[in-house]
Amino acid sequence: MKRLLLTSLTLLALSLTACGNPPSGEAPADAAFPSHPITIVVTFPPGGGTDLLARRIGASLQESLGQPVIVENRPGASGNIGARIVAESPPDGYTLLMVNSSFAINPGVYRNLGFSPKQDFSAVINVAFVPSVFVVPAASPLRNLDDALAAAAPGAPLPFASCGNGTPQHLAGEMLARATGAVLQHVPYKGCGPALTDVAAGQVGMGVVTASSAAPLIAAGKLRALAVTSPARSPLLPTVPTVAEQGVSGYALDQWHGLLTPAATPPAVVDKLNAAVAKIVRRPDMQASLREQGFTPASSTPREFQQMIAADIDRYTALTEAIGLRAD
Repeated sequence: MKRLLLTSLTLLALSLTACGNPPSGEAPADAAFPSHPITIVVTFPPGGGTDLLARRIGASLQESLGQPVIVENRPGASGNIGARIVAESPPDGYTLLMVNSSFAINPGVYRNLGFSPKQDFSAVINVAFVPSVFVVPAASPLRNLDDALAAAAPGAPLPFASCGNGTPQHLAGEMLARATGAVLQHVPYKGCGPALTDVAAGQVGMGVVTASSAAPLIAAGKLRALAVTSPARSPLLPTVPTVAEQGVSGYALDQWHGLLTPAATPPAVVDKLNAAVAKIVRRPDMQASLREQGFTPASSTPREFQQMIAADIDRYTALTEAIGLRAD
């Protein structure tokens, strides 16, 4: 009777162990990822830089992972609508979010996001940076950044156009003003295109726009570039010095673009996505293509990207509070 009881207990223990662990030689569930289509939610309309980057990465990811990758545009509320959708999605790696630095700016601008940027997402990878550039009309007497700062005086503020309220370009101008004491007057536009048009026409004395959008007009002699906002010179505008090079120590603002997934996504899935996208971004043909479009390729680890997002949320929140920028 005692031997029968011991045998029964042994069989029960083996049964419970089998339920909790895969049989020898059988791969864990994460190893089968992905087994069905992946969706990349883009928080901006089709045709913009973030959308084009998502589609380029998605097409290559589809080839490397062997599953369809669908890009779904969910614009609205400066990206908050799409972000909320992904935050509420199952944490399984099948719903990704492609965002840029606006994701880190929004917490300081909007009181009620409906999600927590720091807690509701797991960073996958930062794939590219896009610097912004300070530009003036070709006929402007301002030849360099020092000229612009000298012209931005109390009683005679220097207007600067940006791609819109709360955009990285808006904050780039505000950062310059706070770092130097220059008196700048923000003139927001609905996109970089309209801002460029008015700066080139001399309607606004200076503009801060993405380097990729300004490069053709700079090459055509319609705009003069004063400084790029990135920590290093842009390959797209290699002769244009950075703001920091021109005496504003520590100044740096790069607009990043990256992929996130809902929090609690298994680390093995996040790592697999990171490795697949990093391999794509490091391909020589992809590097060349991205640089031609004004992107500076990157391929961070999930931890590096998570830390960068958190640091940007903190510094942008402090800046938006200091300038009183609120959207609701």
